[in-house]
Amino acid sequence: MKADRLLSALLLLQAHGRMAERELAERLEVSQRTAHRDMEALCAAGIPLMAHRGAQGGWELEKDWRTRVPGLDDAELRALLMAQPGALGDKRLTAAAERAFDKLVASLSPGMRLQAEAMRARLYIDPTGWRPGSEDWSALPVVQEALARDAKLTFRYTKIDGSARTRTVDPLGLVNKQTAWYLVARTPEGMRTFRVSRVREAVALALTIERPKRFDLARWWQQSTERLQAAKERFAATLALAPEAAVSMEPWMAMRPVETQAKLPGGWKAFAMEFDSAYAARFVTLGLGSGARVLAPEKLREAVEAEIAKIRKVL
Repeated sequence: MKADRLLSALLLLQAHGRMAERELAERLEVSQRTAHRDMEALCAAGIPLMAHRGAQGGWELEKDWRTRVPGLDDAELRALLMAQPGALGDKRLTAAAERAFDKLVASLSPGMRLQAEAMRARLYIDPTGWRPGSEDWSALPVVQEALARDAKLTFRYTKIDGSARTRTVDPLGLVNKQTAWYLVARTPEGMRTFRVSRVREAVALALTIERPKRFDLARWWQQSTERLQAAKERFAATLALAPEAAVSMEPWMAMRPVETQAKLPGGWKAFAMEFDSAYAARFVTLGLGSGARVLAPEKLREAVEAEIAKIRKVL
């Protein structure tokens, strides 16, 4: 769009000072003739631009003129810059956010711009985890489009058990929780939450929706997660862990050291732990291999031993 290009040209001049018409054209990916017409359009709009001729010529904003971000203080700037675009992970989202950040930085006063650039140089966000991630955000732009237009959204959704179903919903909001995105939508069965990484073949339809009055996304999500937590099956277990196993588990769940009468190898400790289910407890214990021993309950120890026996038969 021309308006977007004109704003980009203005911010380039503001950030870099005098720029040759050829350089502006390259940055904006247009012809020099189009870049020249853009400069004339900015002048006609009242922007104080000066044209310089010669080898060192180009276009330049009048000294001390700039667009401003009103009311942005140091604390607000720091908070905003902590949310660096790299945290988004997805390449397309990151690229768009980077452009927005560049526009923001260009609009700051010289002192604040130097401060912002210094802060960004001292902060690096690696969106990848130590373990391979499985989130596929390819449907996210389409979901965003449907939300922006208040349009019905149709897609193919795969559940955790592998079954798939085509859904047509009224999208009401997006929630980001750590590395996952969730779509909150109204369906014929009521309000539902869909994990965006399981959405396929998404299409934003031409049909518009009427949003429910007084719908509060943050409040709905909080209440929904509280109901989910209350409904979850909790499974308490006591495990003895080798030092390296204990270190690997600490970032993932709360572990309370407990006393035990069991004889443990040197350096091992006993921990009371709470899992989402008996299956999760068995899965984690087996995953820790020789670094874990079940102390309680007995049914977990039996389940782990039975699984080990099955593995031996297969091997």
